[in-house]
Amino acid sequence: MANNMLIGQSGGPTVAINASLAGAIKRAMKSPQIGEIYGTLNGLEGVLGQRIIDLRKDLRSVEDFQRLQATPAMALGSCRFKLPEQPDETYEKILETFHRYGIGYFFYIGGNDSMDTVKKLSAYFESKGETIRCVGIPKTIDNDLPCTDHTPGFGSAAKYIATCVAEIVCDSEVYDIPSVTIVEIMGRNAGWLTAASVLARRENCTAPHLIYLPEAPFDPKRFLDRLRDLGRTTKHIVVAVSEGVRLPNGEYVATAKSGATDAFGHRYLAGVGKFLEDLVRERIGCKVRSVELNVLQRSASHLYSGTDIREAYRIGAEAVSFALSGKTGVMAVLHRISNHPYLVSYEYAGIGEVANLEKRVPREWIAPSGCDVGEELVEYLRPLILGEAKEMAADGVPVYFAFDKTPVAPK
Repeated sequence: MANNMLIGQSGGPTVAINASLAGAIKRAMKSPQIGEIYGTLNGLEGVLGQRIIDLRKDLRSVEDFQRLQATPAMALGSCRFKLPEQPDETYEKILETFHRYGIGYFFYIGGNDSMDTVKKLSAYFESKGETIRCVGIPKTIDNDLPCTDHTPGFGSAAKYIATCVAEIVCDSEVYDIPSVTIVEIMGRNAGWLTAASVLARRENCTAPHLIYLPEAPFDPKRFLDRLRDLGRTTKHIVVAVSEGVRLPNGEYVATAKSGATDAFGHRYLAGVGKFLEDLVRERIGCKVRSVELNVLQRSASHLYSGTDIREAYRIGAEAVSFALSGKTGVMAVLHRISNHPYLVSYEYAGIGEVANLEKRVPREWIAPSGCDVGEELVEYLRPLILGEAKEMAADGVPVYFAFDKTPVAPK
């Protein structure tokens, strides 16, 4: 079989995705079974456009790898390209590029939709009698991939959210005026990120006072009633709400009026925080504001979780080891052994058990009221945010890694 390696990144950015890239490259460099190590710019789009770069030449020192690990977003760029169903000439173009560059190992770092790509390509190569090994490396701040205890990227996003909510609580208490602050947090169908806001609670701090996840129906009337009840004893109320909360009939509370969708058919959501802000202002009349944490939830490397970065690096390395041992059509996964002490193992799952499926917060981990989370979920979250950022900086500002993105011809 051909022995060159190609790796790409896809989907939404995270703080930890480049750590997985670094781990995969480092493990590949140590293997005599792997020849050239290539990266594809902007995922599958780079494969189709033959925008392939040499990853060895820019990673020559320990410092280079450390800087890549601490760089947020995606050093190779991303895409949201959905592979069509077979038969389609797209597959032939991809295989042509793989043959041209002598690719025997293909790694794709991404979430649900990226694992769909791994599934389709591994099945196609097998049908053609190709020995190209395809392995998925998980990442998503949403933490919604099945078969893995959690996903690289989630712990850092969770830490950022918990920190921001704790700071918002302090800010909300400055004035002696009753107030409601609504914090909108990413999460279309899974509420893991919003659940992480619970970690802001400390001694003498009970906020966030209400936590709403997509897994529990959201009733606007009951929401207003709870605010009124809380207002009798709590002057400054903080609410954490997932962008994807739904009404009892299943409709999103806030759906983009345009009805636009992305390449994978996901409908754009817009403004649940603003919607609830207007509702509270109209029905209750107190001081109210909404805060949308937006893209900083996924790119705030100054608050990354040390645990997250270490695990992301390791799972990238293990994915390469799985391919070298003959595995294909799989995704590397984390299996939690214990919380106290926190221990995990690195394993793999069949890609068919992962692609196009979602792992949501178990209903039993949500309070019966539907507006809080249980202690089991808190215990699950705590270890994932441990460890502080170790950025490389110059003049007080972080210095990030960047590849030379000049495409190369096959060697």
